[in-house]
Amino acid sequence: YLSVPFLGQKLRRIDILAGLVCYAGVVVIATRGAVTSLNFSDPLGVSLALGSTLVWASYWIIATRDTRDPVVGLFLNFSFGLPVIALVCWYTVGFGVSGIGSLSAAVYIGVFEMGIAFILWSQAMKKAENTAKVSNLIFIAPFLSLVFIYFILGEVILPSTYIGLVLIIAGLWLQQKKVQARTQGLEHG
Repeated sequence: YLSVPFLGQKLRRIDILAGLVCYAGVVVIATRGAVTSLNFSDPLGVSLALGSTLVWASYWIIATRDTRDPVVGLFLNFSFGLPVIALVCWYTVGFGVSGIGSLSAAVYIGVFEMGIAFILWSQAMKKAENTAKVSNLIFIAPFLSLVFIYFILGEVILPSTYIGLVLIIAGLWLQQKKVQARTQGLEHG
C-alpha cells in the first residue's frame, strides 16, 4: 500500500483485497482469535510490530529508487548505523557480551538476516514491476517463524494461528492467481 504514495504505483482491486485478507490473518493471530473484541494478547508488542512494519516497508520501498549497488548501499547504511547504535548502547546498558552464544547469534543475524537476506530482498524489490507482488510475500515469514518456533522451541501453536495462516496464504494465493491469469491472457492474446 505504501508503494502508492512513495512510488506513484497504482494498486489494483485484487492487490487491495489480497492485502486485506492477509492483514485479517495477522489480526486473527495477534488477537488469538478474539477478532470481534480486538483484544490483543500483547498490545505493546502488536504496536511495536505494526510500527516496525511501517518503518521496514517504507525503507524497502524508498530503497527501490536507490541507484547504488545493493551491497555498497547496505555497507554504507550499516556503517552509518553502527556508531549510532554503539552510542545508544553505551548510554543505556553498556557493552556486555554474555558468552560465545550471544556473539555467535549476533554474527549470524548480521551475516544472514541483515546481510544476505537484505541484498536478495533489495534485488527483488528493484526488479519487480509491481512491488505489491513482492511485498506480500513477506507474510510468509510469520508462517516460517511459527514452524521454527514449534520445532526448535517446542511452543504450542494455537488454533487461531492456523486460521490466521490460512487467511494469509489465501491472500497471497489470491493475488498471485490473478497475476498468473493476467500474464497467461497476455501470452495467449
